[in-house]
Amino acid sequence: MSYLKVVIAPSGFKESLSAEEVAAAIAQGIRTACPTADIVTLPLVDGGEGFTKTLVQCAGGTLHPCTVTGPVGQTVTAYVGILERNGTRTAVLEMAAAAGLRLVPRSERNPLVTTTYGVGELIRYALDLGAERILVGCGDSGTNDGGMGMAEALGARFLRADGEPVSRGGQGLIEIDRIDLSGLDPRLKTVKIDVACNMHNVLCGERGVARVFGPQKGATPEQVAMLEQGVERYASVIQRDIGLDVRLSPGSGASGGLGAGLHALLGATLHNRYAIVMQYLDLDRQLASADLVITAEGTIDGQTPYGKIPAEVARRAQRYGIPVVVLAGAIGADADANYQYGITAFQSIVRGPCPLEDAIRDADALTAACAEGVMRLIQIGQKLANRQYLLGQRKRERMQTTLVL
Repeated sequence: MSYLKVVIAPSGFKESLSAEEVAAAIAQGIRTACPTADIVTLPLVDGGEGFTKTLVQCAGGTLHPCTVTGPVGQTVTAYVGILERNGTRTAVLEMAAAAGLRLVPRSERNPLVTTTYGVGELIRYALDLGAERILVGCGDSGTNDGGMGMAEALGARFLRADGEPVSRGGQGLIEIDRIDLSGLDPRLKTVKIDVACNMHNVLCGERGVARVFGPQKGATPEQVAMLEQGVERYASVIQRDIGLDVRLSPGSGASGGLGAGLHALLGATLHNRYAIVMQYLDLDRQLASADLVITAEGTIDGQTPYGKIPAEVARRAQRYGIPVVVLAGAIGADADANYQYGITAFQSIVRGPCPLEDAIRDADALTAACAEGVMRLIQIGQKLANRQYLLGQRKRERMQTTLVL
């Protein structure tokens, strides 16, 4: 097979493989089928798991472990990254390290009770480290409390009509009557907070966070209705007490409404997550000289075009006319819609029916085998193209001979 440059730019598989592990497995499969390929691995993050460590690695920062409150009240070890860049001390943190879905045991997945309190503790630790700017990654959350727990850890108070504190978790959004920000950590006034999030996610409405993501976090249909009631109530109180309408503002629904809480309660600025991430990564330069891009996602479906990594990779690859193949743990409803957004083909790593636990356990080997299979199909296509070229060349030579005679 002739020279081929392949850029591997995947996300991780939630609760299974990190982006780095997915990239390594894909590279292994490619080398098995095509040992001469020039392979560039660029594991990508979108604000969720791995956001902090990836940015620290790319920017030469330092990682600082700390202990915070997990989403179901347990103690978890998380971390804050510190970057010294352009004379500014930036703290990088990801909400998933303190309130991610992987931290919620399957038997306890109920976003009416899970909390972002630990995210506030991470922000407080960043302040203790002397941060002048805080960069928060939103993604892979196991919560739906609108960032209320986060703000509570920093001194905010959320009160019921009787003056008592509301419950933690999404349940508290239903109870809320008044927001008191007078006790917020005063250091927040001197720190700039930027948030990398999916700007497609909104707090309320048909595409609101409760309806779209509540079921993924363990909510039953009845609980989804309660969560929707809660975020509507929360948005109304924010508008009355703070003067901001966050119901449908871009990014407000990020990480179970944490985007709304960061913006309305802490004055944070919400950004397209890739506009932030690509400042630290080298994807565009590598795409300019690539022949093929392979990316990956846990599930490819009709939601993928709305800010998921494969869609962003495809959008950027389109500028250079490069084919993009997606390897996915599962292929969901309306996956074909992705063809309209620059994705050339997609393939499930699972070859046949198997229990989810087996697929998670064997994801590394399954991903490598899938990548190998994709490359062998590409080799067939290249051989066919070469054959057609040779046949055309011979035909032209015969025609020239006939003309000479």
